[in-house]
Amino acid sequence: MRPALRRRPAAGLLLVPLLAPLLTGCFAGGGGGGGTDGSGSGAAGSRLRVALAFPPSENFSPYGADATLLSRLGVTEGLTRLDGNGSAVPALAESWRQEGDRGWVFTLREATFQDGEPVTAASAAAALTHATRARPAPAALSGTGLTVKAEGAHTVRITTAAPDPVLPLRLAGPSLAVLSPKAYGSQAYGTDGSAQGKAARGPDPVGHATGPFTLTKVDGASSATLDRFDDYWGGRAQAAGIDAKFIADGTARANALRSGEEDIAEAIPVSQASALPKGVAREVPTARTTSLVLNTRTGAFADPAVRAAAREALDTAVLAKNVYEGYADAGQGIFGPALTWAAGGRQRPAGRAEAATPAEVKGAAITLATYDNRPELPEVAQVVQQQLEKAGFTVKLTVRESSRIEGDALAGKFDAFIGARNTMLDTGDPVSVLASDYTCDGTYNIAQLCAKDVDRAVASAEAVADPGQRRRAALAAEAKILATDAVVPLVHQRNIVGVATSVRGALLDPYERTLVAPGTRP
Repeated sequence: MRPALRRRPAAGLLLVPLLAPLLTGCFAGGGGGGGTDGSGSGAAGSRLRVALAFPPSENFSPYGADATLLSRLGVTEGLTRLDGNGSAVPALAESWRQEGDRGWVFTLREATFQDGEPVTAASAAAALTHATRARPAPAALSGTGLTVKAEGAHTVRITTAAPDPVLPLRLAGPSLAVLSPKAYGSQAYGTDGSAQGKAARGPDPVGHATGPFTLTKVDGASSATLDRFDDYWGGRAQAAGIDAKFIADGTARANALRSGEEDIAEAIPVSQASALPKGVAREVPTARTTSLVLNTRTGAFADPAVRAAAREALDTAVLAKNVYEGYADAGQGIFGPALTWAAGGRQRPAGRAEAATPAEVKGAAITLATYDNRPELPEVAQVVQQQLEKAGFTVKLTVRESSRIEGDALAGKFDAFIGARNTMLDTGDPVSVLASDYTCDGTYNIAQLCAKDVDRAVASAEAVADPGQRRRAALAAEAKILATDAVVPLVHQRNIVGVATSVRGALLDPYERTLVAPGTRP
């Protein structure tokens, strides 16, 4: 079948070039060739075999952690996407413009949902409205209020409660994917895309998205089957489909790649990288920071002096050198050195509490938790445990699979939590991740932090439109957060993705949103 025709942008409708932070590394096509080239390689093609570290934890709902799985496998898309420099560029919207401080108008391209329905302004408005009503709200919408209306067949108007200069970046977030009305079941919508009634459950993306691959079968937390979507607006994918396996054990992922059972394997342990054939292990600079997050609301770390003592007890250089074997840098801040603007503009935290003495800390019992899908984290946790115990803490270590521990971490059931967070993943905007993770109303506030000066600094940064000034404001807010010792940055990671030498067009994405594309082939 022929691909859908593309329309010219309406007269005067300009692409808005909003820039997010530049990275020292950009998108790279693993194995070379065809990173996003949609030209087919024949009617049949071969299937890609992909090993992923994290299984779906929310039935592939786009409103939580599973959103990234969907985008990495080429299932879902939003109105915009991020390019290698962190700029918002067209996806389902071919162009947009800002009207006043709070209004944005997006013009959609001709596209088709995987269930055969056309992508219309009403369906796009309905999908975004549904996302605004999800509870908890997607991180990309933290601190925002959106009203979304369809105007005609191909125009969507979005009005924000307050000026939001980075809205196109937010709309690139995997959690704001546009799905067919059929994905929402019995949820009803008006002809302008407005939702009728209360927020519904998470939508079902199986067969209802717009990407080059359609999800056809899910076998719990073990595997998923995807087939090529031949009517994809960007051209037919070169691979006939994807057979994805969810393999939590990093060594097992590396072994599957080494034995030829898989074509691509994400998150290869540093201990396994050198054992892979030459050219298979590919290092990717990322915006991912591994941090120790401390529960500021209850337990021992509700005392700022005890949090300061924990920070002073840690030697992060040891983690970078010994645990990550040089594939990481010692923690410098929430934003790591891969973000070029952060490396030279970081501000020194001021007003930190005086650390409690070893005598005051002695015997303080804490529970430290982490997950094992990223293979280095349990080892990081053991080293942190030893360093804290040396400082006088009594530490109980809990390690689980990520989908079985994240809910408890968000509920504040641990005193300390070690996690790896890509600070640009949700929105591509540095201010948004601070609002989500460290403000009183944040939707991913594992630290349970609620500090007025932090909220003021983040709110001040949110009001800044100029990209350079916004980044500087983000660093000022970062300093306020670090001064609370609610979070201790441990290392800034460089990911290792295993790509078989036969594979062409794998996307080595510093933002970790994409992995396969129309041009990816085995």
